[in-house]
Amino acid sequence: MTDLRLTDLRRAGRSAADLAADHLATVTDRPVWRPVADADRSWLTRQPLPAAGRPLADLLDDVRDRMLPYPMGNGHPRFFGWVNSPPSPAGVLVAPLAAAMNPSCAGGEHAGVLLERTAVRWLAELVGFPHPPGAGLLTSGTSMATIIALATARQRASRQQGRDVRETGLYGQPPLAVYLSTEGHSCLRKAAELLGLGSRYLRTVPVDGAYRMDPGALRRLIAADRAAGVRPMFVAASAGTVNTGAVDPLAEIAGIAREHGLWFHVDGAYGALGALAEGTGRGYAGLEQADSLALDPHKWLGVPVDAGCVLFRDPVGPRDTFSLVPPYLRQDDDGDPLGWFSEYGPEQTRPFRALRVWATIAHLGRDGISQLVRRTSQLARTLATMIEASDDFELLAPATTSVIAFRHRPTALDVDRTEALNQAIPAAVQRRGHAFLTGTRLSGRAALRACVLHPDTTEADLGVLLDEIRTAAQEIDAPTV
Repeated sequence: MTDLRLTDLRRAGRSAADLAADHLATVTDRPVWRPVADADRSWLTRQPLPAAGRPLADLLDDVRDRMLPYPMGNGHPRFFGWVNSPPSPAGVLVAPLAAAMNPSCAGGEHAGVLLERTAVRWLAELVGFPHPPGAGLLTSGTSMATIIALATARQRASRQQGRDVRETGLYGQPPLAVYLSTEGHSCLRKAAELLGLGSRYLRTVPVDGAYRMDPGALRRLIAADRAAGVRPMFVAASAGTVNTGAVDPLAEIAGIAREHGLWFHVDGAYGALGALAEGTGRGYAGLEQADSLALDPHKWLGVPVDAGCVLFRDPVGPRDTFSLVPPYLRQDDDGDPLGWFSEYGPEQTRPFRALRVWATIAHLGRDGISQLVRRTSQLARTLATMIEASDDFELLAPATTSVIAFRHRPTALDVDRTEALNQAIPAAVQRRGHAFLTGTRLSGRAALRACVLHPDTTEADLGVLLDEIRTAAQEIDAPTV
């Protein structure tokens, strides 16, 4: 890089750092979310391909004027939507350094690869998952982690039948059934369809009154499949569902999986870190028995997107599923018997995700992470208490992690009008800009859900959320002139 280009980069880099810091410092001074103005929407979506390049400083002007004013909203303490956290300061700090190094973390001996070993091990230790060396890697998120886990289970099931699915595909094999609860995440369905298992053989297991998988129903579905000539293969339990934060009875499901020879997978994308909250440890018993565990550091932990992780009890399975290196050559020249990360998943060129994960965990430490989980979980329980104490809200599920599912229920409205109102409330609250929540459906009814992840959220913010819902509801019901 020439001296002139380096000087330009230094000057622009300092400006970019100031922009990022100013943006984070003034988040609470702005609306949580606002629609994109027509002129800026047009600019964002219809820019012509430039013939000539532009100075770095000009690009920063565009970011400042046309992008930073329209965030998703998840950096604000009153953002309660989906499961999207604010970025950790340490992750923001090191992200440009990862870009400056720009390695491919497929393998080899360099910092990006070696640090990933530590980052993965730390995540396993945080949630109490047994992690032998090589039995885990960082991914773009739990959607990719689920594909890796399900593909590994599919390969094992084929091996048990004397086949190699990598060679023959699924041709000639009996159908393989995958089980998840009615509250299971859609990424499991996508993975089953993508891997050729077919949604026809995806079994949704009913849930109990707390929206946890019903083990008895799981047993009945497995028995019915065996009787019909369908082979039970994979069961996915949730350690914190996105709708209610429910944690399935993991130990009981693990026992059923062992009894019937199923691969036991735990989807802990959002909630696995909930095991760190006081009084929840027993609720997570059985997580350590999983054959695979998926979790997202970019959720509760706050690592800037993207950062997912998949962990295995045994590294042999994923390597058998993805490696293109013959087993007799899997001892690399550098003496590392674990081989390359690209042997354990579908990605060949892999970004330096480990730096953001490592920096976030190192900055907070186990104690800081535990404090974050405990505090946000306690705020969720406080919100549940506020809802139960009101006469115009209804709590729909127990407060297990930091997700609360509820309904607004003005006493003067009939059932149909209450249903329509709860469907309309999320968008109305979002447009007002003072808080942000999302909607869902539980037991066939429209529901509101609030997820508490921001370390700066206060009890007062919870009050604002409920007041915003009430105000939005009044605006929706206001007669038109």
